[in-house]
Amino acid sequence: MDLASLALFATALFLAAGSPGPSIAALVSRVITRGHRDVLPFLAAMWIGEAIWLSCAVWGMSALIETFQPAFVVIKWLGVAYLLFLAWKMWTSPDHIESGVELPKTPPLQMFLSGLAVTLGNPKIMLFYVALLPTIISLKGMTLGSWGSLVAVMIAVLLTIDLIWVFAASQARRLLRNAKAVRLAHRIGAGMMTGTAAAIATR
Repeated sequence: MDLASLALFATALFLAAGSPGPSIAALVSRVITRGHRDVLPFLAAMWIGEAIWLSCAVWGMSALIETFQPAFVVIKWLGVAYLLFLAWKMWTSPDHIESGVELPKTPPLQMFLSGLAVTLGNPKIMLFYVALLPTIISLKGMTLGSWGSLVAVMIAVLLTIDLIWVFAASQARRLLRNAKAVRLAHRIGAGMMTGTAAAIATR
């Protein structure tokens, strides 16, 4: 795996992952409505989910994906259901943020599982790794070291993109200091979650 191939992969991934999609929408709406302090398990699950899809493409596991397609369908619909549940929770959240009072943390395992479900069920991510990645770089003769290099580049790119989105969402959240603004943020967050669920469900 030469540097030119890694650079091409990094560029393609940056463009694909940086554009708003179901995973980014779920991340941003989560940070805006609940803050960034408990979002790390969600991010870790997103990165692991992408590593799974990358591994499937690298090791020629498309046939295995077809074999176990019902399992991925189940994951997809569990993710859709959970996103709709989050949308309902956001819509019905209190319309105020008391100074110095933090909302209860979401259990890390719950955040991790939701992030994994969103990523594994995201058709955009699936398409990039399984269908587009083989056209970007040659996967013939792929070694464990080459796979490790791709994973390292993937993590670096996703870390940069996701932290930028988290920072932007956190800055937007800081502006929410009155009931009307909080209510609007909750409605926008709920709408983004519902839209994310619909995007995953219809593909």
